Amino acid sequence: MNKSGPIIVIEDDDDDQLLLDLAFKKLQHPNKVIYFSDGEAALEYLNQMNDVPFLILSDINMPKLDGFALRNKIHTDSQLSLKCIPYLFFSTAVDQQRIIDAYSLSVQGFFIKENSLTALEETLSLIIEYWKRCAAPNNF
Repeated sequence: MNKSGPIIVIEDDDDDQLLLDLAFKKLQHPNKVIYFSDGEAALEYLNQMNDVPFLILSDINMPKLDGFALRNKIHTDSQLSLKCIPYLFFSTAVDQQRIIDAYSLSVQGFFIKENSLTALEETLSLIIEYWKRCAAPNNF
């Protein structure tokens, strides 16, 4: 985990991307935020980049490569898994089975997309603060 690295957001809905962007701008965290509209593009980026991201915030239902398949590919890829990138789901598609499936892939969090900007800001702020304080194997 690279606490100064970019935050990767994988979200195919333009309205949700806009809301997330507004929340990140209001929070004024120094981490760059990079958006992808599908898991395949995000995976390509993760495989090609030299800098380790700080966090991955992923929707579940996306074209080309959904959030579960993307998480599985990252989790089972020896090079990507060594980067210790926290992977969190942000989704409106919430039910017990999806949450069980997410945690069986060692996801580090499952959050329901907030409907209000204020609630989204609070959630993002808590997530970022938590991971900024967290130690990871590659921080040493």
